[in-house]
Amino acid sequence: MSILELKNLSLTLNGRKILSNLDMDFLEGHVHAVVGPNGAGKSTLAYTIMGLEGYRNIEGDIIFGGESIKGMGIAERAKRGITLGWQEPARYEGLTVKKFIMASSAEKSIDEVEDALRKVGLNPDDYMNRAVDKTLSGGERKKVELASILAMRPKFVMLDEPDSGIDVSSLEKIFEGIKLLKSYGSTIVLITHSLAVMKQAERAFLMCGGKLVEKGGIDKIKPYFEKECLPCEHKNSPDKGDKNGN
Repeated sequence: MSILELKNLSLTLNGRKILSNLDMDFLEGHVHAVVGPNGAGKSTLAYTIMGLEGYRNIEGDIIFGGESIKGMGIAERAKRGITLGWQEPARYEGLTVKKFIMASSAEKSIDEVEDALRKVGLNPDDYMNRAVDKTLSGGERKKVELASILAMRPKFVMLDEPDSGIDVSSLEKIFEGIKLLKSYGSTIVLITHSLAVMKQAERAFLMCGGKLVEKGGIDKIKPYFEKECLPCEHKNSPDKGDKNGN
């Protein structure tokens, strides 16, 4: 059963159509990948589903749990269990890791926060009182963000380029976190142009130029992606906008 469906979804930014007539269905409890070259519209799609400011001028519809969320803002969508893990997690001067994770899930205890940190390979004694700022490496911030998502246990989570800026050992912890989220019943969408990340999914959607090229199981999409997308020098421009659509 689909938990989220895109019905003939199009997005226009600054008078230009960025996403075109997308029909996509995300099965509940499954891991999906949205793949394609840089600029294919993958991150734009995630921002649109999340309802970020500047990404709500859409045609078509977004159905979540049988309900249209087209007119909802980011806060309303988050309350319904939709969340986004950023390609470049934000820094928060003065906000500790403990407070950051607890803010994402107010009902969680200190023990549960510590458990979430351990699950991503971070020692709570070393990280609970660290600030979520530039003193954390990219890999550490990715892990802290994933710990907050694990504590949250969202219904639908999108991870934008989860391998960006991290080393191999950190990536393995991210992959373990994806498996944990699936075990919690979350539906996961991996936004990526990496074969290693794509292989963590069960189904994939291949995008290029803001359009859906193909969809299906990994065995169906992987060969096409390897042969046609990875060698391709064609660069699209949909993702040039920032998170405010500028």
